[in-house]
Amino acid sequence: MPLSQIIAIDGPAASGKSTIGEKIAKSIGYLFFDTGLMYRAVTWAALKRLNGVQDEEAVSKLANEVEIDVQPPSISDGRTCDVLVDGQDVTWEIRRSDVEANVSQVSTYARVRYAMTAQQRKIGQRGQVVMVGRDIGTVVFPEAELKIYLDASVEERARRRYDELRLRGETINYDEILEAMQRRDRIDSNRRIAPLRPAEDSVKVKTDGMNVEQVFGKVLALVENDC
Repeated sequence: MPLSQIIAIDGPAASGKSTIGEKIAKSIGYLFFDTGLMYRAVTWAALKRLNGVQDEEAVSKLANEVEIDVQPPSISDGRTCDVLVDGQDVTWEIRRSDVEANVSQVSTYARVRYAMTAQQRKIGQRGQVVMVGRDIGTVVFPEAELKIYLDASVEERARRRYDELRLRGETINYDEILEAMQRRDRIDSNRRIAPLRPAEDSVKVKTDGMNVEQVFGKVLALVENDC
């Protein structure tokens, strides 16, 4: 049997889902699709066109009007994919600090989530995609052939983020990162629309104490055994 056409990987912030999803996609020749990029793209568009994200009605209307696409990388500049907003390449623009500061709020807007879910499904239906996010297996593609939920304790995830930022040369405080991650977990798990939770039929992988290669090996085995 062929590999699953849609592989859904969900999990909380810093659970390793993006890193592992990208490695799996490269290994099997699939598109890597981090759905969080779409919320970043909407946030970028709102900041650019609306000068802010506070007006939920205006942001929601914008989310239903813009066309966001994710395609295989066209440039070898470190990107894992191309992110396009109405045909404009915004792959690196959506990584700006002002986008980072506002994307959590935008992702809580119900109509934005509905709009992004529709666009995510459109991309996923092309097949041969590893989709990473927080509600792929429960909302976006509950029919995905393989659903994986990566998790780790909040302390472990905060430590990973702390180490990552230190390697970038940033001066940060572990306790602040831990507090921010706990806050993000509460928002993601308690939002009314598409709360973060594992799908009932997902394979749950706890990654505490595991390095990237160990997690990758375990998930790749799941992918290969599913075919």
